This record gives sequence, structure tokens and C-alpha cells, in this order.
Amino acid sequence: MDFYVVLVTVPNNKTAKTIAETLVSEGLAKCVNIANDIKSIFRWEGKVQKEEELLMIIKTKKSNFPSLMTKVRELHPYTMPEIIALPIVDGSEEYLGWLNS
Repeated sequence: MDFYVVLVTVPNNKTAKTIAETLVSEGLAKCVNIANDIKSIFRWEGKVQKEEELLMIIKTKKSNFPSLMTKVRELHPYTMPEIIALPIVDGSEEYLGWLNS
């Protein structure tokens, strides 16, 4: 089974909780961690921007990723949200078994 860790930044806790609860309740993600106090520095529309954000760390099956990305875009307030999928190349058998269940 192929699994992903998906990284998504959001502007606030309310958005993070809404997206996380929706993804888990709809079966698009098995687990979502929300990390506070992320400081993002990035270039947007020709200017350097600085924002305080939260980082969502989403664990899911690779097969769920297209639907997960669609749902995040639907619920996210940003014009172009960060949605990055990283393959899980290894992990404990117990945890990966749980992800697969």
C-alpha cells in the first residue's frame, strides 16, 4: 500500500480544524496533526511576504490524494493553497497497518 504525508499551510486554527475534521470524517485522511506558530516567508506577486500560519500534517493513502486535494481547495481560503504530498517510504508495521485499515 502506498501512503502520503501531505503538508498544507493555513491562516488560522478555525480553518485548520474545519479542514482536518472534514478530511478525517469523510475518510480522505486517517490522521491530521496541526502545528501552531509557523512563520512563513515567501515571494508572492513580486513581493516578499511574512505570515504567521499553521501547518497541517496529513496522513493518507496515495489513492485518496486526488479527492483530498479537491476537498482542501474547496475549504481553503487561499487562492493557491500549499498542498504538497510526500511519499512515506518506510515506517512501523503497526502504524502503516493502521493507516491502511
